[in-house]
Amino acid sequence: MDISIFLDPVPEKCFGELHRPGKKTLGETINIYRNEDTFPDLEGADLALIGVKEERGAVDNKGCADGVDYIRKALYPLFNHWPQLHIVDLGNIRIGKELNDTYYAVSQVLTELMKNKTVPIIIGAGQDLTYTMYQVYEPTGKLINIAAVDPMFDIGNDKEALNSHSYLSHIILHQPNFLFNFTNIGYQSYYVDIENIELMKQLLFDAYRLGSIKQNIELTEPLIRNANLLSFDISAIRAADAPGVKNASPNGFNGEEACRMTRYAGLSYKLSSIGFFEYNPHYDINSRTANLIAEMIWYFIEGFANRQDDVPTLESTDFKRYNVQIGDNQSDIVFLCHKITGKWWMDMSFLQNADQRYERHHFIPCSKEDYDQAMRNELPDKWWQFYQKLM
Repeated sequence: MDISIFLDPVPEKCFGELHRPGKKTLGETINIYRNEDTFPDLEGADLALIGVKEERGAVDNKGCADGVDYIRKALYPLFNHWPQLHIVDLGNIRIGKELNDTYYAVSQVLTELMKNKTVPIIIGAGQDLTYTMYQVYEPTGKLINIAAVDPMFDIGNDKEALNSHSYLSHIILHQPNFLFNFTNIGYQSYYVDIENIELMKQLLFDAYRLGSIKQNIELTEPLIRNANLLSFDISAIRAADAPGVKNASPNGFNGEEACRMTRYAGLSYKLSSIGFFEYNPHYDINSRTANLIAEMIWYFIEGFANRQDDVPTLESTDFKRYNVQIGDNQSDIVFLCHKITGKWWMDMSFLQNADQRYERHHFIPCSKEDYDQAMRNELPDKWWQFYQKLM
């Protein structure tokens, strides 16, 4: 399919002063759709940047459609350290007459990229686009995992139209359902109805409060490593570091923590799409938020450039194996640690009678803290949660 019919070139105003002394910048070295004659060749493309100037699905965030060009202006002057990567910027999605037309255009572009094994990086619009990103995985016939860095649960209600505050309920209710797990990273309790916290528990989804995660940001690494799709709501970052959000909060992740999480996403061999949503330049101060998002994208690319296939299989030999017996359990809890990357996994492949759809989820990303907990004769929560899912 010729996906250029769904895209407009990057406006010239995004380029500005790109040259800096030393190595070349991203704006000078990646393949950018600048005019009708320069649509990038997708053959062998590793990463594709896509802007979405849409705001009709963003609740109470009018103006977020304008953020795309500000992010590019901040991203292009950053240095490109990865000449081995083929990175393209496909410009901006042509906005449809109706919101569903825009969703359709996004889905067609993402579908073609994923067929090409190109990882899309979406910038702009509201977080409602997460539902469109999810739908693109349906033809694969595989169960997938979603992680969202978000200060709240965007559940809405089952009768609410799709928007940035209800996209999760649309994912949950979508038929056929191919969501294996959803992980919220960084919710803030005062923004979340206690009934929705209980709902997340009943659905065996992961939800991690901001305070617990900030004590050790490295705990987000296995959570993100378990995801196929990462949706990043910029309002999850504190207003001091990212004021360019209509619903900016005094609390949230700081800029360094946000960059570390996107680097974890880039490193993950499993993650195949990412989106940065809800940025509104009309509330930004000296492009502080645009610069931070650009740096988050830069760290995602750096992580991607250092990816290694460290996902275990039944035949893997690149892992150290640790068997831990807890109490009177008949079966040991089996941990795997990659000999090179040092990443940890829990082996759930003993559940041979589980639904065959779950076979690719038999190895669960975890941290050394989970292993240490098991060594103290304590059953890791993550093990018990996934045991219930797989059974």
